[in-house]
Amino acid sequence: MADPVETPVSRRLSSVKNIIIVLSGKGGVGKSSSSVQLALSLLSQNPSNRVGLLDLDITGPSLPRMVGLDIPEATVHQSSAGWVPVYVDNGKRLGVMSIGFLLKDRGDSVVWRGPKKDGMIRQFLSEVRWGELDYLVIDTPPGTSDEHISLLTHLHPLFTPTLSKPTTPSSILISTPQTTALNDTIKSLSFTRKLQLPVMGLVENMSGYVCPCCNEISYTFGNNTNTEKIFKEQNGVDILGKVPIDTVLVGLLDSVSKGELNVDVQQQQNGNNEQEENGDNFQQQSHFPLLDEYNKTASSTIWRSITEKLVEKIESRKQQIKEKLAPSTTNKT
Repeated sequence: MADPVETPVSRRLSSVKNIIIVLSGKGGVGKSSSSVQLALSLLSQNPSNRVGLLDLDITGPSLPRMVGLDIPEATVHQSSAGWVPVYVDNGKRLGVMSIGFLLKDRGDSVVWRGPKKDGMIRQFLSEVRWGELDYLVIDTPPGTSDEHISLLTHLHPLFTPTLSKPTTPSSILISTPQTTALNDTIKSLSFTRKLQLPVMGLVENMSGYVCPCCNEISYTFGNNTNTEKIFKEQNGVDILGKVPIDTVLVGLLDSVSKGELNVDVQQQQNGNNEQEENGDNFQQQSHFPLLDEYNKTASSTIWRSITEKLVEKIESRKQQIKEKLAPSTTNKT
């Protein structure tokens, strides 16, 4: 196997252990909220986990609002080591980068053609100083457009695994149960196969509605087996889980977006300047209001199971890569 090509992107992301790209065939299926829940679930798995959230929806950035960072104090700082992400918690376990932080007015529209989007994505991948991360979750816009092509083009050097880093970027698909949404998601699956991006599975979002009074599930879009038939049986894609509409989660994200859940961005952005320059200013602290409140929702239990399956698949794939690389290493010697 050829040696990996070194680029500014590959050098910057060398400290990221796992990259997970979140895809959807169409808008409105809850992809961004799923990205946030995936990031929070990864943090819940291990108190030492550090996660980054990268918002690549250039024209419709929504991650800052969903994690309570849609406020004037949440701005990107420049250090000698690169752009400093905005952190959600005091312990700096969850960092976020989005074009939303770079706009003078958060209500401004971004009217860019493909080349300018490509330049912004390249900067996000090569200049953000994440430090050591266990997972980088990349939230992409719906469909298969310029942003997706730019992303995978710049990540291309990372698709050559080595024994020291036996992994490549992987992805998950988000869809709702309607046949129209599932058919559009098939197009995203086709895209991943053309560009050889591994798909770890699909999450069926809005899979029914749980009554907050009696816990009875009503299947808003019909209780059918289309998802299993189209993806599992016909395309060999595992269903990682089905997530019903959770009114408690909706209320939590709404309160976060309104600033009702306190996030002390100023305290998080301040710190030891020398440590910030080196990208090592992570602290183990338990105070994490968003994560604490999220873990009280019913959705967190379902996403915990989804995340466990996803991580298991990623680790299994690492082992398979190691086994493939080991013989070739022996032959060279």
